[in-house]
Amino acid sequence: MPSIYDLDVADLASLLTGEPRYRVDQLWHGLWEEGRSLGDITTVPQALRQRLSAQFAPAIEVANEVASDLGATRKWVFRLHDGATIETVLMSYADRVTVCVSSQAGCAMGCTFCATGQAGFTRQLSVGEVIEQVMFAARAAAPRRLSNVVFMGMGEPLANYRVTVAVVKRLHEYRSMSARHLTVSTVGVAPAIERLADEGLPLTLAVSLHAANNTTRNELVPLNRRYPLERLREACETWLATTSRRLSFEWALIDGVNDTDRAMHELAEYAGDLRAHVNLIPLNPTPGYLVRGSRLARVSEFRDGLVALGVNATVRRTRGRSIDAACGQLAAVTDGRVSRVALRSR
Repeated sequence: MPSIYDLDVADLASLLTGEPRYRVDQLWHGLWEEGRSLGDITTVPQALRQRLSAQFAPAIEVANEVASDLGATRKWVFRLHDGATIETVLMSYADRVTVCVSSQAGCAMGCTFCATGQAGFTRQLSVGEVIEQVMFAARAAAPRRLSNVVFMGMGEPLANYRVTVAVVKRLHEYRSMSARHLTVSTVGVAPAIERLADEGLPLTLAVSLHAANNTTRNELVPLNRRYPLERLREACETWLATTSRRLSFEWALIDGVNDTDRAMHELAEYAGDLRAHVNLIPLNPTPGYLVRGSRLARVSEFRDGLVALGVNATVRRTRGRSIDAACGQLAAVTDGRVSRVALRSR
């Protein structure tokens, strides 16, 4: 059964043929501007709400919910119509409210420090399944307004390119979200980065780099064998030339793997010409990957070293570690039982 959020405004008008024209506006306002579920749009007659609810059941169902950071971080496991599960994390800060959404059930990228990738790919999500994550989070965030959406949950957003771009465009056009508050993350699907640059969306692109030499990156991010660092650089240069938008490189610091002085200089050389911002992420513990994240002292040293080399670098504040909602810690639920499955670090 499709989601009501799979429809655009023309589809909705066609669906309401025979109804007064203002019904389309009422329904559209309730769905997109207020973010309400169908049953809660009280400006629409109950009979019409019931008819639409019979045609469009919610695409996501809560299977589990946990919270940490005194409620500032909330994580939901959603079950989809076919039993597949995804995760969504809502993070509230003093100056913004951000939701991290999944774009796929599972992942085919196979990153070695990611149990989601190790577990394999289930299927692509639809436009409606992604947008419903956003709207659910928006309702949960009330009375604060959801300000940022990051495509950093389960899956590789650019491997579900059509849906990712459609969701970004609809959130920008239908919900009036600034595209600058929409971030798409990728492990480096070079042709898709170049294609995205031509879409004309001033969104933020975050590239999960994690290593700046091909030998190490081949091990951490297997996609690097198809699109090595030289090819990825070409795509990043295209992005900069086309969009004039700054790049962000995500770097999950792994003790003795990519936190060495040599790794620091390789990263500085790679990021420098691209004027990229480097987002350092202390690797969170995940099952199935028997290494540890860098010591906090080394994280600070690595950041300071990059800054001294002329790189704009910051350390991401870890949120939700106690509920497996931090980078690299998302879980999956099967038949209502929670099993830990790690998300690709960002």
